[in-house]
Amino acid sequence: MIQAGDPSRLGARALEDGVNFALYSGSAERVELCLFDEERQQVAVHDLPDCQHGVWHGFLPGCAPGQRYGYRVHGPWDPARGLRHNPAKLLLDPYARRLDGAFRWDPALFDYRKGAGGRRRADDRDSAACVPLCVVAPASGPFAAPRPAVPWTNMVVYEANVRGYTMRHPELTEAERGRFRGLRNGRILEYLKSLGITSLELMPVQCLIDEHFLVERGLRNFWGYNTVQFFTPDARFAVPGADPAAEFREMVEAIHEAGIEVILDVVYNHTGEGGADGPTLSLRGIDNLAYYRTLPDDPGRYVNDTGCGNTLNTCHIRAQNLVLDSLRYWHGELGVDGFRFDLATVLGRTMGGFYKPHSLLSRIAGTPELEGAKLIAEPWDPGPGGYQLGRFPVEWAEWNDRFRDSVRRFWRGDENQDSEFAQRIHGSSDLFEASGRSPAASINFVTAHDGFTLADLVSYEQRHNHANGEDNRDGHRHNFSRNHGVEGPTDDPAITAVRRRQRLNMLATLLFSQGTPMLLAGDEFGNGQGGNNNAYAQDNETGWLDWQGLADDPEFTRAVRDLVRLRREVPVLRQARYIHGRMPTDGGWCDIHWLHPDGRRMEPADWNSGRQLALLFTTRADQKDDSPVLEAVAVLFNAREEDGVFRLPRGMPVDWRQLFSSSAGNGPQDGGARWSVAARSLVLLRGERLA
Repeated sequence: MIQAGDPSRLGARALEDGVNFALYSGSAERVELCLFDEERQQVAVHDLPDCQHGVWHGFLPGCAPGQRYGYRVHGPWDPARGLRHNPAKLLLDPYARRLDGAFRWDPALFDYRKGAGGRRRADDRDSAACVPLCVVAPASGPFAAPRPAVPWTNMVVYEANVRGYTMRHPELTEAERGRFRGLRNGRILEYLKSLGITSLELMPVQCLIDEHFLVERGLRNFWGYNTVQFFTPDARFAVPGADPAAEFREMVEAIHEAGIEVILDVVYNHTGEGGADGPTLSLRGIDNLAYYRTLPDDPGRYVNDTGCGNTLNTCHIRAQNLVLDSLRYWHGELGVDGFRFDLATVLGRTMGGFYKPHSLLSRIAGTPELEGAKLIAEPWDPGPGGYQLGRFPVEWAEWNDRFRDSVRRFWRGDENQDSEFAQRIHGSSDLFEASGRSPAASINFVTAHDGFTLADLVSYEQRHNHANGEDNRDGHRHNFSRNHGVEGPTDDPAITAVRRRQRLNMLATLLFSQGTPMLLAGDEFGNGQGGNNNAYAQDNETGWLDWQGLADDPEFTRAVRDLVRLRREVPVLRQARYIHGRMPTDGGWCDIHWLHPDGRRMEPADWNSGRQLALLFTTRADQKDDSPVLEAVAVLFNAREEDGVFRLPRGMPVDWRQLFSSSAGNGPQDGGARWSVAARSLVLLRGERLA
């Protein structure tokens, strides 16, 4: 017989002599706990016997880990008032640690039927056969393995999709391809270490549902931004029959042993239940108004600041707790080192718009169990006032799309880009410094999962997304890309050479800039997607990395390794603070100069006119002008279509040495006083004090 339980911890908690079940629903009138056997047959039903402050709870003696279960929540079904309780729908426990089975699209998933005149009435079809069952998981302890603990200034982030990264790798087994096991393979880890990657950012792996319209087209959600349950890794990433959480944890342990930290892309802004016409899978049927934001004067309609049909009600304490408890679990028990928050503006929204001191943002940053976890915001959403780059609290870093666009436009040859380009490669102090943040707060990237790959960025001027089934209307319109003469593949050696050099220019710019660099997996060997700049539904060879590029041009990958190594070996390229004029650093007094190609300092009239400039750092023993120069580092940028000559500052007692060049045509003149920089190329120089 079920007994009153403990309401203090939501979910199914296995104890020595039974299991405690607890579910929050402030609007329910009754909650049924339904138990199932291994054949998915319902074998028992228990009413949760007690409710305290909206938490329904019960302790079931004799119940043990492995028990399958789900909830049926009784209460008013009045969609116009935002009440969506329908006990015919078996609901996922939002706090379940394991699921068994998969979603199957069926009319029974919906809590309504349309009747005469379009009126809706509650649907009484049982959905149990169409949804996964929750499984009571055994108690697990904290993640005890050592973590890499990479300092922000040392980070080189590498964004990858678990399936896309492993599906076509030639040295993985079938059991490893597309799964967590693939990312713990020794050859994969050896490769990541050889690149110099410090932080592997994984695209979403939490339990998701493939959208109905994709299933109808024979497609599936490849990127994973359609989460329905925030605690369980999706079974598609695990070997059939294995525990996805255990497989994920083993993967993290192996990545950590390689000295690489794991950052997880998480989607707490919406769920896969979609809009008002979507399926009822979990939160909608449990407490719709607590978990989703609705219009104040029309609670039957959802606020859609995400563009995905619903928006998590991040002002409600229970929705906040759900997010925080999920983060604690992934960080504390599964070993995740940091999080990238998709559409993070939603987490700071009130009905009046984005609010920087929002309690959820403050709670995430201030939760003791998350101390040390890296927090990265995607600082925009599609809602009103959704673009909030540079406006997140001091504890957060942010994806910087202005860096992306500026670097693309500068190297594409757009006019009037020099000033913006200089601000971005300086670490975007105009966006982050006033709030007390360092350059590391700027997550710099040229490409990411959303948009063209680097190879496509220099090969296509138009998106080619027809395979998505949306008449090529989806994806970014403004890519700031250039095909250099031919749309798509070409055998023209001149075009191929320019494209290759432009890829190298943008990667070098990324890694020589102040801030935290992020690489897109596969860019280091020329992976492409055939011009598809929105491959969210391409769980096929379009979205999977083509590792043949490693063999086709190994020198390019070697050059990328060199870029990462140089960033690590030249500390001035990754300053812990913004340098304005001469300032103290660990290596001495550092000064920054922006130079015209003739060697003089840039004047106001010089900016945005030349597509040629040099960035110079000098380090002296002290702040006196006559203090000897200990080291100088210069980056010479020439985005013009003709060769250029850069004069280095006169009177500097240093011996200049070329550390990197994106073109074989670059080199010194006049004993190093001037430097030839070929069209569309850059050079990194290091000057050391002459004896």
